[in-house]
Amino acid sequence: MRHTKVKDLLNSTTTLQEVNAKGWVRTFRNNQFIALNDGSTINNIQCVVDFENTPDETLKRITTGAAISVTGNLIESKGAGQSVEIQVTKLEILGDSDAEKFPIQPKNKPSLDFLRENAHLRVRTNMFGAIMRVRSVLSFAVHSYFQQKGFVYVNTPIITGSDAEGAGEMFKVTALPFDNTPRTQDGKVNYKEDFFEKETNLTVSGQLEGETYAMALGQIYTFGPTFRAENSNTSRHLAEFWMIEPEVAFNNLDDNMDLAEDFIQYVIKYALDNCKDDLKFLEARLLDEEKSKPQADRSEMALLEKLNFVLENNFKRVSYTEAIDILRDSTPNKKKKFNYIINEWGADLQSEHERYLVEKHFKCPVILFDYPANIKAFYMRLNDNTEPGKETVRAMDILFPGIGEIVGGSEREERYDVLIEKMKALEIDEEELSWYLDTRRFGSATHAGFGLGFERLVLFVTGMTNIRDVIPFPRTPGNAEF
Repeated sequence: MRHTKVKDLLNSTTTLQEVNAKGWVRTFRNNQFIALNDGSTINNIQCVVDFENTPDETLKRITTGAAISVTGNLIESKGAGQSVEIQVTKLEILGDSDAEKFPIQPKNKPSLDFLRENAHLRVRTNMFGAIMRVRSVLSFAVHSYFQQKGFVYVNTPIITGSDAEGAGEMFKVTALPFDNTPRTQDGKVNYKEDFFEKETNLTVSGQLEGETYAMALGQIYTFGPTFRAENSNTSRHLAEFWMIEPEVAFNNLDDNMDLAEDFIQYVIKYALDNCKDDLKFLEARLLDEEKSKPQADRSEMALLEKLNFVLENNFKRVSYTEAIDILRDSTPNKKKKFNYIINEWGADLQSEHERYLVEKHFKCPVILFDYPANIKAFYMRLNDNTEPGKETVRAMDILFPGIGEIVGGSEREERYDVLIEKMKALEIDEEELSWYLDTRRFGSATHAGFGLGFERLVLFVTGMTNIRDVIPFPRTPGNAEF
């Protein structure tokens, strides 16, 4: 008999039918009641075993983590919490699980740190099953949104010779031997003998390549892995993460902000509509976790309320200059409670400043725009008529409660002569980026785009507080397990 997913069995309105279910044992009580889960839903199905007519040897093998197949009649359940259950007539152990050695036991309530050390098994818990199903649905929603809007999905290179961010914190890609690296006469690594015959890295962004495609296809998006070799051991940083990057020809900064806001609201609504059970579970988990926190540190809104709040309210749009004035005059700044005190215009905002603006001052998502040119990337469009020494660029960041920056984007500098001057000032090799400059030489036009770190979106939607818990196998400093 073909097995039926637990999710479909629980939603079934037809009882007294023979069914087969396969999955993993979550719990086994009183030698009679199996809680079975196959990953299709947060909810288990109860399977009732006739223990008097089941060999003791089989009953002993029904342990947490064991894979089993059950056949029986789907009947109305008399127990609380479920509408149907399976009255088991046949049970087969597909894979044993040693109860003494299986590290994830429901009675022990393992810590998040312990589960990160067992990332290959943590998805068998309700929490991580819920997180990964929400992640999957959000991923589909990303594609759904852009495809409905007529965007073209573009796969930009993972191995690249350019540093889009200008940060220099990149993972090098090489086939050269480390114990006998070929050198030039002046002692530098001779990349001419390497696989690509030049220095290459793992990409930090597909933006530059994406721009070239937007200038031919009109509107494109990328959705792929990106890498940062930053030694940032925080709850908000990963060395390997997924990035969503749309680029749109003929869009200006206002269009870019409209697109980002509409996109975020769409994918959050999609998750709310399609992950009801998982999000209810994650909301209850968050409420339970926050009981141990001081009242001042607890979230003002429950998870579902927070998600609906983002859908029902326009994002507040604030210039960088206005934000600096607000922060300079704020109580935590005056009382020196910020780790980074805001004294003057031009400061690079930190996470604490971003969260203050979102969570304390405006109490809604915020879009900051028109940043100082000297703290933003070379490709961002220089604003006209700016005060000397206070030049600004058409950049924007979207800030979310609990997260800080979730989106960074800009109108791109489409003027060839201005872009060349900016590159010269930053000593960026024109020859290395001659292909990028071609988009300004041949049919240049206003265009804009943004990058959204997918894990930060998942973090916000699931209510988790550590980014390592929303990606299957986190890559962080000192950790490349599994």
